[in-house]
Amino acid sequence: MHDTPSLNLSPSIGAGKGINPDIAKKYAGKTACVIGAGFGGMALAIRLQSAGIMTTVVEKRDKPGGRAYFWEKDGFTFDAGPTVITDPPCLKELWELTGHDIADDVELMKVHPFYRLNWPDGTNFDYSNDEEELNAEIAKLNPDDVVGYQRFLEYSAEVFEEGYVKLGHKPFLDFKSMLKAAPALVKKRAWRSVYDLVSSYIKDDRLREAFSFHTLLVGGSPMKTSSIYALIHKLEKDGGVWWARGGTNRLIAGMVRHFERLGGTMRLADGVKEVHTLGTKATEVETESGWKQRFDAVASNADIMHSYKDLLGNSERGKKYTKSLNRKSYSPSLFVVHFGLEGAWPGIAHHMILFGPRYKGLVDDIYKHGVLPQDFSIYLHHPTVTDPSMAPAGKSTFYALVPVAHMGKMPVDWDQVGPKLEKAILDEIGRRLIPDIHDRIVTKFSYAPKDFKQDLNAHMGSAFSLEPVLWQSAYLRGHNRDDVIDNFYLVGAGTHPGAGIPGVVGSAKATAGLVLEDLAIKATA
Repeated sequence: MHDTPSLNLSPSIGAGKGINPDIAKKYAGKTACVIGAGFGGMALAIRLQSAGIMTTVVEKRDKPGGRAYFWEKDGFTFDAGPTVITDPPCLKELWELTGHDIADDVELMKVHPFYRLNWPDGTNFDYSNDEEELNAEIAKLNPDDVVGYQRFLEYSAEVFEEGYVKLGHKPFLDFKSMLKAAPALVKKRAWRSVYDLVSSYIKDDRLREAFSFHTLLVGGSPMKTSSIYALIHKLEKDGGVWWARGGTNRLIAGMVRHFERLGGTMRLADGVKEVHTLGTKATEVETESGWKQRFDAVASNADIMHSYKDLLGNSERGKKYTKSLNRKSYSPSLFVVHFGLEGAWPGIAHHMILFGPRYKGLVDDIYKHGVLPQDFSIYLHHPTVTDPSMAPAGKSTFYALVPVAHMGKMPVDWDQVGPKLEKAILDEIGRRLIPDIHDRIVTKFSYAPKDFKQDLNAHMGSAFSLEPVLWQSAYLRGHNRDDVIDNFYLVGAGTHPGAGIPGVVGSAKATAGLVLEDLAIKATA
């Protein structure tokens, strides 16, 4: 019953558009609840509803999206994040399951360059998948590293095949499954960090930063995260970097529209209070409003610690696994400044990384020491250069993000620290890009670790859940199906394969396969 699922919901399952009647017949009368309307939760809900399982999504906040929430203020649209869309096929597949086209609900736009990297001395580096352009950019900094980059890319392609294509959508439910994957990981020397790997091919310090910073976008330290994560480069090279017109929130809105088109139910602004259990079964979902409903399967896209400590807190399983989760390491949090400016800025790329004077030392301060450094690196998001609809005419939308230690490592008073850090970040952007930034600000607000904790039930304000290190990967991460409560499932950043849009959408594919297999077996039992 608990082997790797073989049920195939391919795009060719039915003629025309809609739920395939043969598959729907298999799941007639079956119900599922997905807790949390983030990318992982919505992707799972679409997959279950596409099979004819009557699925209800329950969301605490007033709008769907989870970490992909958004605000509208003074005519500006501010995405909470994420802002980098890669691997469009993993998203398109959610529509193709029932013969639909993602383009009916979402317009995806190419972003070029993918990122503009900037150092304090004024050096710029445009990173894209145009081979000629990229080689020229590398040669500007160190001609000898052009060959080294090609060797790095070959490694990236190899681990992409092993770590993403073969394992990214596969649930790891027992240690045996981990052992099967081990030879490939050993062959690729997965115990090395991304930074060590990059450094073995690339000699220029700036280029080492350029080709290792990606792990920070999924909550991992370049100095600790497994070299398997080098696969991100192959993912971006082949699939590009994209933007959804109107913001990442429009991609979520399109997923909701498609889910409801198939007959799914959304329940917003009513957080789950408890998942009731009886023995090894999740029996009922109860919300803060008092609403209760029984389901055949319950899946949580909520923070993994919140799922076990709070939602399953009255069960023995919840209490026991919470102790295990307390011993794990969690990714840092973020401090984000959202701001709208007067004027258009065609010279500022859609995605920029403003590196600070330190790299390894700064990462150590965040991940090891839990201190708030005086210097920082900034991810600057400027969507209006691609999509002017994100701001009123003649104005621009931005957000500036800096990683900070989570609240367990750095328990500061963000009401006191936040305004000072906000000013320091804006001052740095002013010094390097927009000299009169303070005079041009139309509106601004910040989002701190305490907000991640309050709004998203994120453990210690962590922005990406469990830290993506080798000893918290695959079987050693949260399982897509609980080991004890056999109709309780996990989806999202806390389970395999991890954070980021392709990661959580991949987790939904793995989890959906388990739910479909389990309910199909119960239907014929």
